[in-house]
Amino acid sequence: MELQQMRYVLAVAETLSFTRAAERCLVVQSALSHQIARLEQELGTKLFERTTRRVRLTPAGEAFLPAARQCLAAAERAVVEVAAAIGEVRGQLSVGVIPSVAAVDIPGTLRDFRRRYPKVRISLRVGASDELVEQVREGGLEVAFLGLPPAVRPEGVKSHVIGHDRLVAVVAPDHPLADEGPVDLRRLSSEEFVDLPAKTAGRIQSDLAFSAAGLTRDVAFEVTNADFLARLVGQGLGVAMLPAAYVPQLSGVTTIQVTDAPARVEYVVWTPDSRTPAATAFLRLIDVPGIGQQP
Repeated sequence: MELQQMRYVLAVAETLSFTRAAERCLVVQSALSHQIARLEQELGTKLFERTTRRVRLTPAGEAFLPAARQCLAAAERAVVEVAAAIGEVRGQLSVGVIPSVAAVDIPGTLRDFRRRYPKVRISLRVGASDELVEQVREGGLEVAFLGLPPAVRPEGVKSHVIGHDRLVAVVAPDHPLADEGPVDLRRLSSEEFVDLPAKTAGRIQSDLAFSAAGLTRDVAFEVTNADFLARLVGQGLGVAMLPAAYVPQLSGVTTIQVTDAPARVEYVVWTPDSRTPAATAFLRLIDVPGIGQQP
């Protein structure tokens, strides 16, 4: 059994097409089919059901995939560990960020990391804090940047606080509040809001603040992206509350201080299991305490 055969099987399983799998693997289809047939002969069973109309995994193929993925991951890890032993950082680095992260300049940090470690390939995913924590726990991400209410801490991952911030209100430039001074939550509660989806960390911090003050509010629009949220605010569709350090990069909105605004804590989190050399190098670059040369 060869690693390349496993790669071919995974490519077919993910594309459900021998033609597309061959294109992905940069080989002719006949060579890919031949190698998979050799593997099936060695295993004594078919991994795929093939007809003129479709390709699908057999039960044996389904059983083969998890171990094949682990084997390929281990082989890749062996390569990067050997490289790290001679002072070269390479491999893959997967990073997750919330759209409103402000404590770290993510593009600038990635630029510096890329200059130092040009052989590392980087995957950047944008999502909500709770989703990113789950992906780090499950191994889909190695590092993630979050924003959480002060009473909430990331669970099941290693974490380090990178910043504290308070929320401010943002309104359209022609909104009546735009010409007023600081406001409180009670004054804001009479407005319609544009906010992140319910039960996300970014939404919860505002919901908790209004609830603690004995207030309710009307969230007329739910948006998954903070930049688009600001665009809706700029069109006069509602008021929003966003981190103060994040708002200066927005255009077309006016910022209002909120006297009893909720706070937010920003974290960087990483997998509690062994880190790759690339993840270790990235955490050291942003000065996370206690990160040595080795995971």
